[in-house]
Amino acid sequence: MTSPELTNQVSRDGARTEEATGRGPSRFRGDVAGLRAVAVGVVLLYHAGLSFLPGGFVGVDVFFVISGFLITGQLISEIERTGRVSLIGFYARRAKRILPAATVVLAATAVAVRLFVPRGDWQAIGGDIAAAAVYVVNWRFADRAVDYLAADNAVESPVQHFWSLAVEEQFYLVWPLLIVLAILAARALRRSDVRPVLWIGLAVLAVPSFVWSILETANSPARAFFVSTTRLWELAVGAGVALIAARAARMPRAVAVALGWLGLAAILAASLLVSGKTAWPGYAAALPTLGAAAVIAAGPAAGSRGPVLVLGTLPFRWVGDLSYSLYLWHWPMLVVAAAHWGKLSTVEGLAVALASVVPAWLTFRLVENPLRYSRKIATSPRLALSLGGNFTLAGICAGLALVLLGAWAAAAVPTKSRYAPGAALLSTRAGTAPIGPVPERFDVITPDPLQIRQGFLDVPVTKRDNCFQQVEGAEVRWCTYGNPDGATTVALVGDSKMDQWLPAFQVLAEQNDWKLVIAAKAGCAFTSAKVLKGDKSGNPYTDCIEWNRALLSRLMQERPDYVVTSQSAPTALNRTGRGVSVDAMVAGVRSSWKKLDSVGSQVVVMANNPLPPGAPVACADENRKRLSVCAFDRRLHDQDQAYRMQRRAVTGVPEVKMIDLFDAICPTDRCPVVFGNVLIYRGGSHIGAAYVKTTAPHLARALSDVGVPAVYAPAK
Repeated sequence: MTSPELTNQVSRDGARTEEATGRGPSRFRGDVAGLRAVAVGVVLLYHAGLSFLPGGFVGVDVFFVISGFLITGQLISEIERTGRVSLIGFYARRAKRILPAATVVLAATAVAVRLFVPRGDWQAIGGDIAAAAVYVVNWRFADRAVDYLAADNAVESPVQHFWSLAVEEQFYLVWPLLIVLAILAARALRRSDVRPVLWIGLAVLAVPSFVWSILETANSPARAFFVSTTRLWELAVGAGVALIAARAARMPRAVAVALGWLGLAAILAASLLVSGKTAWPGYAAALPTLGAAAVIAAGPAAGSRGPVLVLGTLPFRWVGDLSYSLYLWHWPMLVVAAAHWGKLSTVEGLAVALASVVPAWLTFRLVENPLRYSRKIATSPRLALSLGGNFTLAGICAGLALVLLGAWAAAAVPTKSRYAPGAALLSTRAGTAPIGPVPERFDVITPDPLQIRQGFLDVPVTKRDNCFQQVEGAEVRWCTYGNPDGATTVALVGDSKMDQWLPAFQVLAEQNDWKLVIAAKAGCAFTSAKVLKGDKSGNPYTDCIEWNRALLSRLMQERPDYVVTSQSAPTALNRTGRGVSVDAMVAGVRSSWKKLDSVGSQVVVMANNPLPPGAPVACADENRKRLSVCAFDRRLHDQDQAYRMQRRAVTGVPEVKMIDLFDAICPTDRCPVVFGNVLIYRGGSHIGAAYVKTTAPHLARALSDVGVPAVYAPAK
């Protein structure tokens, strides 16, 4: 398993590399090989759905440390042998080790998606594959994670795991360059040992990255998880272990044994105790990161009494050899299987994860090993770079081919129809629903669900006009529609569940000569209460709290005639700051409403609409001739927690009125996802702009019933 001259090991990305980890030739590190098996093992079990490993994703953090250690060891060895670093040689080695196996998986994934995944997901996944081929996909996922409107229809990508490989490749672009600068600085200072200067370069990477990881994780954990800037410190920790490897090898054996086992225990503890609710990476990632560093640093001094006693056994080393290919193959197989057969049980997930051993072993034997031992490639950096470049191009082509296939599928669907009345088909009289059974099919659906799945955003103009404030940011984006000089001012405020109704209000604003203003923020209810972020972090939504203060102040200053609000959040933080409750939200919304009432603004609450089960857009696309299978129970409306909170809050404030357009979006005996040739939902619980516009006559009736002067005149 070892090269005659250099250590034959596997880096974080799993590709076996002929890399030295110390001075000159070095021994095979069985503990490092086994540590790779632990890392990939907990990731696979976590992805398979084993509940006792809620933090199995920490295996990626362990891989980062191993990668930083091995790569830095290789570069230091090269410096000590030659006095320099060949960047061309380094990148040539990376290209031949990483790119071929990755491209095989990307191409196979593209084929599997075409065969087994619904066509509505092809374009998004094709874009992911192309981005993964050039190792920038982590930034694509980071942007998607914080795009509140796009998140409604974001699909689970079968190449999402490539984010970690992208982080590593971005580290490999920066760290060797810093090492070259360190060599030049050492020569200028007439120092024979480059390590002291390397510590400076390492600090330049690690310290800002660790600080940013803490800050960004607290502010935007969804984005922090993917971006490389919050992860570089983990690879830097591994690099630091490589710098102290010679000294660490001389530590007392008893200390090394204890340190090694404690490090392994830290990794396992993180896998068992960390969960999806833990803000990650941040400072919490230090547990598995430092644990992995301890195992690696203590290994040589601990000897056979250290973790190598277990990690160095044949099963661990065998899995460690396959770790790269296993990591590459298991996730696409799990995602494609779930897309084709539905959500997998734990047993089914385990079966698929275990089955990934077969293509992993074949890739290892037929792709990785032949290229590793090819003398022709090893002696020609240009050939290795050319090989890597061609594989990268193949990966890009696989992704783009899937994008084009998705576009062609969409082009074949009829999407134009003059007849798309939507809710305008219905009587505006209250209490007329349900009118009958769910319609089974429509020859044309507007907008077509396939368009929505492929990225068409059926949203109000607030996105186009940059009027919708995303999760990050406390600025009140105050936009005006209708007649800026209208005698009646109507203000729409709240989260995206208020923003979704803008198209109907725009119709009425034009017909009733209103000045219509809107201020909406993602996941932010209009309330004086303190709310939590919707990212499961358990942190207060500080941007929302600040935004609400500024918005209430402006509303009291502007004094609109009517303020209409809606929201999807039923709870808020208690005054003690511990836990959330409906009571806290009720008190918060009432407080804001009463302040508006004190300056003469009439408050109207729009009832929240419920969350349909499953994925309504995907269901409509896949069941065009039997749309009734996508319908859901009308009782979900009365069971919706936000709606129940609104009713309770309004009951205690008689001057506040409430309107409910549920019958317009659920007119049949079960709630449809398409009605009157119009797609009702754009994703999640959000109603699409096209359908909302057709509810204008119903909105006019509901508003006039509570005293808002609103009339609707059908277009001639």
